Formats: sequence, C-alpha cells, structure tokens
Amino acid sequence: MAKTIQNTPNDDVLLKIEDLHVQYDTDDAVVHALNGFHLTLHRGEKLGLVGETGAGKTTMALSVLRLLPSRVGKVTQGSITYDGIDILHASAKTMLGLRGARISMIFQDPMTSLNPVTTVGDQILEVLKLHFPEMTEEEKNARVDDIMKMVGIPPARKHEYPHQFSGGMKQRIVIAMALIAEPELLLADEPTTALDVTIQAQILELMKQLKEKFNSAMVLITHDLGVVAEFCDNVAIVYAGEVIEYGSVEEIYARTANHPYTAGLFNCIPDLYTTAERLEPIPGFMADPTDLPQGCKFAPRCPHCTQRCLEENPALHMLGNHGIKCHMFDGKEAE
Repeated sequence: MAKTIQNTPNDDVLLKIEDLHVQYDTDDAVVHALNGFHLTLHRGEKLGLVGETGAGKTTMALSVLRLLPSRVGKVTQGSITYDGIDILHASAKTMLGLRGARISMIFQDPMTSLNPVTTVGDQILEVLKLHFPEMTEEEKNARVDDIMKMVGIPPARKHEYPHQFSGGMKQRIVIAMALIAEPELLLADEPTTALDVTIQAQILELMKQLKEKFNSAMVLITHDLGVVAEFCDNVAIVYAGEVIEYGSVEEIYARTANHPYTAGLFNCIPDLYTTAERLEPIPGFMADPTDLPQGCKFAPRCPHCTQRCLEENPALHMLGNHGIKCHMFDGKEAE
C-alpha cells in the first residue's frame, strides 16, 4: 500500500483526502477519474495542483464540495476530512453551511459562472444573504462595496449585468463572490486560463493579496508551472487521478529528483539560455480513464519503463518531505 505524507501538527491540517476513488458512469463507459488520490493541506497553505487535462484535478475540487454530477459521478472509495468534518457523510445542511462560507471555489470559466439575468451586485450579495442572515441590509451592501473595491471594480457598477463586463472583469467578480465570506479554503480552478497575460498577472497578484489578508488556504489548479513557482508554497503533480509527486516548490523545481512525468513537464518549458529547434514533448497520450494500465499509469509513456512498472503500481517513496511515486526511487527513502 502506498505511503502517505505525514504532516504535523495534526490540528494544523485543514483538508485531508485519503485513497479517494471517483468514477463517472456514462452511457458509453465507466470513467475512472480519481484512482487513490491522497492530499493533505494545512491552514494558510498555498498548494499548486498541476497536471494535464483529464488528470482529475477539477474532479478532486468538486468532490471536496460534493458537487459531482448527480447520477453520473460517484465516490467509490476513500475519505475527505475538512477540519474534522467527514465530507462524504455530512448532511446536506452541513454542506450548505460549508459551501461559500468556509470553502469557496473559483470556477474555470467566468463566462458561464455568472447568471446573465441578475446584476453582479446581487450575485455577490446572495452569499451574504445565505450565510450571514444576522447582518443588516446596510452592512451587507457595504461589504459588497468593499469587496468590489478590493478586486478593482467600482462599486457603482454593481447594478450592471455580466454581459457589460470584459472577461478579466468577470473573473474579478467571480473572485469577489468566492472571497466575500472570507473562506478558510479557496479552490481556484485555473482562474487565469481564459485571460491574457497582463490580466493574468493582475488576477494572481490580487489573489495573493486577498489570501494574505484573510489567511485562507488555497489550492491553485493550473497547467502553468511558472504560475506555481511564483504563487505557491507546495506542489502536487497529478497524473491519471493520482498524486505522483508532492513537495515544496524549492524541492521539486530544483530538479535533482523528479518523477519522469514531472521531468517531462519541465522539458516542455522553453529555456532562455539554450538554443533548440523545438521543445521536447512527453511522448504518447494521457492514460485513457476508461481503460487504465494495470501497473504504473505513466508506464506506457515513460522512458525508464521496466517490466515491474507494467505489472505493479508503485508506492509513494519519501525523500525527506518530498514524495515520488515511482519504482526508480524504491529503496532511496530518507531516514
């Protein structure tokens, strides 16, 4: 059985996911989205979740909020514990109290995350009406004005509709909705993917400032290793529904010891100091979630693949606090 990363003290752990398996039952096939997903997040921690499209990153976030598609997505094994609360067995009332108030999510596409027939001010205000009924109308409206100022939108525009805002401004509104209740955990699902480079930098700086102000823990789901290096404390590399490497930004970006998949991701990044005709892509395709390999999920694409890799799924081997799920590191655990 794979080892899990041990963190101390336990009372500092905000979110713990253990051996999580999630599948989608479709008309055509069963999609195995998460396959033994392990993750531990501490209070105030900024964690980057990196992997290709289809790796299971968004499914993990939706599982934490228990927002998997009804009658299609289901958890078949594992546990999710948030601040002592068993998420998978919590009542609907408990989950309603968590969503938006203690756990918020910035969804990937701001264009489809907002209600087109409701003003942006009312959409932000809805969070306060649901979770803070004791506040007066004046206090709620003042809070909306304050959060809009913080994300760089004049409060006078709160009576306008989503179609009157640019893509970057819509993303700021979505961030305002996610942060107005000052959540303990923010799940940011590729919050800058649809934005140009200039707006990306502004949004990330804004999220950093707001995170520091509210001391929220944050999971940043992204494809961009550069964003992770700039923004996060720790990194989890995800492949085929598993965390195959975990460690601090310094440990992973030092490139002294990496999972072959992580090394492949780094090789895809242009190097300003060397001349090359083309980048080195990772060969092959992401493992088919409807027909996963028996052993290591990355084995068919790995340049170091052995017969053992094809037959046996590796454990998570520890090099200090740096975990790598690869047979190459078998026997190299730090004492």
